Amino acid sequence: MITKYGYSNFIPMIIAGSTFFSLGVYFFTTELQFLGFILVPIGLLISFFTVWFFRDPNREIPKQALENPRCVLSPADGKIIEIIEEFEPDFLKAQVKRLTIFLSPIDVHVNRTPVGGKVVYSKYFDGQYLVAWHPKSSQLNERTLVGIDTGVGIVAFKQITGALARRIVCEVNVGDEVTIGDKIGMMKFGSRMDILLPLDTSFTCSVGDVVVGGVTILATLPSE
Repeated sequence: MITKYGYSNFIPMIIAGSTFFSLGVYFFTTELQFLGFILVPIGLLISFFTVWFFRDPNREIPKQALENPRCVLSPADGKIIEIIEEFEPDFLKAQVKRLTIFLSPIDVHVNRTPVGGKVVYSKYFDGQYLVAWHPKSSQLNERTLVGIDTGVGIVAFKQITGALARRIVCEVNVGDEVTIGDKIGMMKFGSRMDILLPLDTSFTCSVGDVVVGGVTILATLPSE
């Protein structure tokens, strides 16, 4: 299934891929056959990448996550590259534990809510396009910051663009009620996701782990 968040890109990219492929096939019938050997692979590559990037596979949310409001679920596919303590200046204005997931261009880019509850903060920040793993990209790159009141604590997360990404889709607004694992948008063409958690959160994952959005349980919020 193709994600609804990608229709505006999917259709023109498929048309471009089909055009390159068709031109390549045409040139095979002419004296310019060498162009066919160039254009056909380009067309196939564009088409395959487009379908792969904008795919939206079905995910079954773990029963444990649905039943325990303290569970924190991975909001994105990718690899955990950092778990550190830092100060969050825009919304929480406090020391937090930040868990960062890096999404490569071949990962599923549909994003989900890491927790359930009421959206109490949602803001878009314009910014730069540093590589997603750059230490300053969390504060300097284009991003959205969303805060959710779970009823047992506040959790925030950031959609952050990378060097290749130029578009963030986030469809949640302040006042919305969300369920853990709900689809909320996507980041296009390579990016990162930061999850901002209380300092005494218990993590069930480590740096280097590969996680699956809507499936992997990352942590448990503190009981107080």
